[in-house]
Amino acid sequence: MIVPLPLLGVGLLLGIGADRHARLTKGLSLKAAWFALSGAVLAATASWGMSASHTFLAIPLPKGLGTLALSVDVNRLTVLMLGLVALIGMITVLFSSTYLRGELHEGQFHRWLSLALGSLLMLIVSDNMWAFLIFWIVTSLGLHRLLAVCHERPTTLLAARKTFWVHRTADVSLMAALVLITRSLHTSQFASVGPALGRLHGSLPAPLQIACGLLLLSAMLKSAPFPFHGWIGQVMEAPTPVSAVLHAGIIYVGAFLLLRMVSLMLRVAWAGDLLIVVGLTSIITASLMMMTATTIKGSLTYSTSAQMGFMLMECGLGLYSLALLHIVAHAVYKAHAFLASGSVVDHFRVPVVPTAPYTATLRKAIPSLLMALGIVIATAIVFAVPLLHQPQLIVMGFILTVAISRLLGHAFTLKQTGARSLGKMIILSAVISVAYFGLARAFATLFGTILPTSQGSAGVVYDGLLGLIIVAFAGLWLVQPLLPRILRHPVGQALYVHLYNDLYIDRVLTRLVRTARPASAANPPQAAQREQRWKAMS
Repeated sequence: MIVPLPLLGVGLLLGIGADRHARLTKGLSLKAAWFALSGAVLAATASWGMSASHTFLAIPLPKGLGTLALSVDVNRLTVLMLGLVALIGMITVLFSSTYLRGELHEGQFHRWLSLALGSLLMLIVSDNMWAFLIFWIVTSLGLHRLLAVCHERPTTLLAARKTFWVHRTADVSLMAALVLITRSLHTSQFASVGPALGRLHGSLPAPLQIACGLLLLSAMLKSAPFPFHGWIGQVMEAPTPVSAVLHAGIIYVGAFLLLRMVSLMLRVAWAGDLLIVVGLTSIITASLMMMTATTIKGSLTYSTSAQMGFMLMECGLGLYSLALLHIVAHAVYKAHAFLASGSVVDHFRVPVVPTAPYTATLRKAIPSLLMALGIVIATAIVFAVPLLHQPQLIVMGFILTVAISRLLGHAFTLKQTGARSLGKMIILSAVISVAYFGLARAFATLFGTILPTSQGSAGVVYDGLLGLIIVAFAGLWLVQPLLPRILRHPVGQALYVHLYNDLYIDRVLTRLVRTARPASAANPPQAAQREQRWKAMS
C-alpha cells in the first residue's frame, strides 16, 4: 500500500507552484519513482506465491453497493503488474528529467506524471471495486492533464478532449457494471467475485450478463482497438514520455480489468466470441493502417492498437495467462520503442550499406512457411502442448508459424543467402519458438490458479471464429509480399487512401468533440515559438 504513496503525494500536494519550483518537483518525482520500484521489488520478494487481501479502512455504502474500502489484494498477478508499471514509470520519469529540462511547464508535467503513475499503481493493488473505480478515473484524469500540459497548442487540446470524452464513457460504463455486480453478488471485493459466482448454477441472471457487456465496453474503450482507436493516435501531440507511459502502462488498464474479472468472463459464453471479433478486426485494420503511416510514432500507435486487439483476442480464446505474458513483453518493447523513437533519425544521417529489398514471391514464401511449421510442431511436441485437446492453441501455433515464416522468408529472398546464413535464421526461429512455448508454459504454471485457461465456448460460432482467425492471418501473410503490386492497381490505390485516412472513423469523433467545445482559432502570438519547440519534441 505504501509503494504508490510518494508518487501520489507529489501529484496531489505539490500542485500549487509546480512550475515555479520545477527542480524540486522533478527531484521529488524521481525519488518517488525509485521508491516505488524498490518497494515493488521488495513486495515481490516477500509475497510471491501468497494470496491474501488486507483491508485498512471500510465505509459502508447504501443501496446494497457493498463498501468503499482501502484494501490490497496480494497475489502473483497484482505483484507482477505492480513491478512492471513501477519499472516503466521509473524509466519514464528518469527520461523526462532530462528530456523536458528547461520547459515552461516542466513542473506541472512531473506533477501530473507522478499522479498518473501513483494512481495506476493503486488501481493495480486495489481489491475493492469502488476504490478501483476511483483510481481508474484519477489515472485517466492524470493522463488528460499530461496531454493538455502544453495548453497553448489547439491540436494538443483537441487530442486531450477526445481522450477525455472517450475515457469518461468508459468510466460511466464501468460504474454501471460495478453497480450491477455488487447488487447481484452482494460483494464489492474482487477476491470474492469467484466464490460468489460459484454459488450460482446454470445461466447467469440478466443483470450479470449486462454487467459483463458493460465491462467489455469499458475495457475496449480503454484499450483502443478498432473502432475505438482514434483517440490513441491523437496523443502523439504530447511529448514522447507521455506516449511511452500510455502505450507501455496506462493502455493496459482495460485488459487488466478483464483479468481481474476473469471468473465472470468465463461464465458468459458470448463474451469470448465478442472479444475475438473485436480483437481480430483490430489486428487486421491496424496492421493495414500501419503500412500507410508516414511517421515513426504513428506507426507505433497502430502497432499498439493491433497488439491490444491481439490481447483481447487471447482473452476471448480463454488464454488469459498468455495475454498476461503478452502485456509484459509488449510493455517492455513499447517503452523502449517510444523513448528511442527520436534516435531512429540518426540512422538516416549516416551512410548505410544497402541491402537487397524484400520482394518475396509465393514460390519462395511457401518453403519458409513449411519450414516454420516444422519448427513450431517440433517445439510443441517437446513442451507437450495439448494441441488436439485445445483448438485455440492450434490457432496460436499457426500465428507463430506465420511470424517465423516471415523471418525465414528474408533468408530465402536475399541474393547473398547461403547455407550458413539460412542456418542462422533456422536457429533463430527455433530459439523464438522455444522462448514462446517456454514462457507460455511458465506463465500458465505460475498464474494458472488465478487465470485459468478456458476451453472456449462450444458451438459452430466459436469453431467458425477459430477458422476465421486462421484465414485472416493467412491473408495478411499473403498480402504483405504482394503489397507493392496491389498498390499499383486502382483498387489498391483507393484502399490506400482510405487506410491513410484511418477509414474516417476518427473524423466522426473529432467532429463531435469540436461541436461540443470548439477549439481556439489561433495560437496566442506569444506562444508561437513554444509551439514550434513542443511540436518538434512530440
